[in-house]
Amino acid sequence: MIPYGKHSIFEEDIQAVSDVLENGFLTQGEQVPLFENALCEYTGASFAVACNSGTSGLHIACLAAGVEASDVVWTVPNSFAASANCARYCGAEVDFVDIDPVSRNICVNALIDKLHLAAAEKRIPKVLIVVHFAGSSCDMAAISAVTEPYGIVLIEDAAHALGANDALGNRVGACKYSAMTVMSFHPVKSITSAEGGAVMTNDDEYAESARRYASHGITRDPQLFDATHHNEPWFYAQIELGYNYRLSDVHAVLGRSQLRRLDTFVQARRALAKAYDDALQSLPVKRPLLDMDSAWHLYTIELTEHDRTTVFTALRERGIGVNVHYIPIHLHPYYQQLGFKAGQFPHAEHYYNNAITLPLFPALTADNQQEVIRQLKEVLV
Repeated sequence: MIPYGKHSIFEEDIQAVSDVLENGFLTQGEQVPLFENALCEYTGASFAVACNSGTSGLHIACLAAGVEASDVVWTVPNSFAASANCARYCGAEVDFVDIDPVSRNICVNALIDKLHLAAAEKRIPKVLIVVHFAGSSCDMAAISAVTEPYGIVLIEDAAHALGANDALGNRVGACKYSAMTVMSFHPVKSITSAEGGAVMTNDDEYAESARRYASHGITRDPQLFDATHHNEPWFYAQIELGYNYRLSDVHAVLGRSQLRRLDTFVQARRALAKAYDDALQSLPVKRPLLDMDSAWHLYTIELTEHDRTTVFTALRERGIGVNVHYIPIHLHPYYQQLGFKAGQFPHAEHYYNNAITLPLFPALTADNQQEVIRQLKEVLV
């Protein structure tokens, strides 16, 4: 079976992990700060807060932004559930903005229309979580211009997009137009730390808050606790309810080793996406936009003439590990219990009903990609 995604691990990665296992601290040593510094150097952001998953990164970003039960948070339905769950963890209400059917990212016009209605109802969201679907950056400059007058905090969910640039040449993660950007280092993402994530920001207060929330809400900063303890070098204080979301040194050293190959990984993904684009032009499918600034986490087609279940099953039976990304969040039973219904976000639903994700990962060989293309053609033609 040719999988839809797969990590690439090299001898240098194995050696880096082995060195920590043999000689270093397994957690709370020097590797996490080194990884955070490397992420800042790569993206251009001022601060990075490493954590144990992209999901925990989204949660602490919401907490750092002050999201609480009285607030509303918006995101898109075309994403993994974590993009909305993070707000629910804070007790906030969640709502969605439909996607653009061409880019599959948030539709700026739909955002404008929804904001006008929300302003009239005095229900402006506190936070907008912008998802860079499949690795292509949203139009953050336009989104910032639309949301800034309302005082909305922008958080980028860049789980798919480490290594990508926006249309203006800014690296995703630089937080040029957002308060925070959240990364994921799951094995199928741009780089892997096995499991892991990070919050990038240029704001020191967001960074410190996110760091405390990732470590039980505990601080050793004497300015944040009673002066009677300032001469007690062992003292620490829990000043808010936090979580154990820390990243271990073992995970961090793997992530830092992988980061050195990020540009190579992304270039391989872009070449594979271009090969798909060239090969599929004559087939009855809607191809994704050929965005050569994308990190190309996913290559997802939409069927235009064939039944998706039939095609999906046939390809799986032929050894092609296709997948579907994503079931719209508002269609999950949990969110339907909150009042969401089919038909509310038609572009996301139409996309989902026809979408199939083809194999795409840096180690996918030309022969294997040609096999994917050959099998897809046989099934569709």
